[in-house]
Amino acid sequence: MLFNELKLSNALLSTISKYGYKETTKIQEKVIPLVLEKKDLIARAQTGSGKTASFVLPILNLWGKQKVEGKAKVKVLVLTPTRELTLQVAKTFEVFAKQISKKLKVVSLIGGDNLGNQMLQVQKGCDVVVATPGRLIDIINKKQIDLKSLDFFVLDEADKMLDLGFEEELQVILDAIPKKRQNLFFSATYPNKMSTIALKITNNPLEVFIEDEEQIVENINQRAIRVNLENRSALLKDLIKNSKWDKILVFMATKRSSDNIAAKFRKHGFNAESFHGNLDQDERKFTIEDFKNKEIDILFSTDIAARGLDIDDISCVINYDLPRSTNDYVHRIGRTARAGKRGTAISFLTHENLEHFKLIEKKCNIKLTYEEIEGFELIGDELKKEKGQAAIKGKRKSKKDKLREKNLKTK
Repeated sequence: MLFNELKLSNALLSTISKYGYKETTKIQEKVIPLVLEKKDLIARAQTGSGKTASFVLPILNLWGKQKVEGKAKVKVLVLTPTRELTLQVAKTFEVFAKQISKKLKVVSLIGGDNLGNQMLQVQKGCDVVVATPGRLIDIINKKQIDLKSLDFFVLDEADKMLDLGFEEELQVILDAIPKKRQNLFFSATYPNKMSTIALKITNNPLEVFIEDEEQIVENINQRAIRVNLENRSALLKDLIKNSKWDKILVFMATKRSSDNIAAKFRKHGFNAESFHGNLDQDERKFTIEDFKNKEIDILFSTDIAARGLDIDDISCVINYDLPRSTNDYVHRIGRTARAGKRGTAISFLTHENLEHFKLIEKKCNIKLTYEEIEGFELIGDELKKEKGQAAIKGKRKSKKDKLREKNLKTK
């Protein structure tokens, strides 16, 4: 569908055209008309599908028709799981609102930035607040934000927020906003807990599920390479030297390992940096900008980079350490092959994680041919799984493992 077939204002259509967009994506085609009709929605679509514009455009269209006198009041609240996604969504609002006659005031509320400055921006008056839940609750608890005039409540990447304990924070936010509002609920995956939260937030919602995973996978060359744990770094160097990848995103299990391997690669002449939650906000911002601008070729990151990075030309994603969950695997490899481009996703398989990768394959309905690179072949015997032992998922114990240990101690 063409954007000019939708009931959007001339100002929005002009901006859309200016940035070279003509046709909608699948989720934009389905969601935009329903938001314009003021329906509550539960929408599921993969990252990179254009879902941010699918709610930003119709919300701006409806907001532009409202008449407000005096200081701006918060009409739109968008919650996201990460600082990077918060800033990306806020920027999208600002970009598409440029030609609207009313001046849009957008405030981003994220950890790592000065709390006092953020509260001051809110108190001066704003139309749109895009926030991570923790920072928003900090400001709500200080009674420094008025959300009584809210018209639109958006949850973006709701499944990731659920992983971060959002369920416990949700009630605080719901108590601070009016019951009468339009609710838009977006998620890339839909675990069982999600339906309970979605129905708690929304009112008679319409469901929009875009099943485009197969199309995304078709554009990604998924590979699995068997290698001994201690040889992964040498294998990675060999792969990079013998490939024509422009931007490489390497996922690591921990913040410390991200820092350590980035430092080692720099010593060997690679233009590499690390990216994780211990960096302050300016460091995170500058690192991503340098990666976008190709001033960094290799980014070693924790799962913080699995969502919310608006970078369309990552050539290759490497799972140096496997993700703990199937959903995270989907999000990780989805960082490449964006905007219709092709990409490569490689997972390193060791004796320690082979069983876990087989589980990922099963849940993702994929079956890869395991490769071995000459000079880096996997040697030694496979780890034998003892009776009653859980599959190895990573260095950290799962919640089930911790609960099992606790129950054994109390017996």
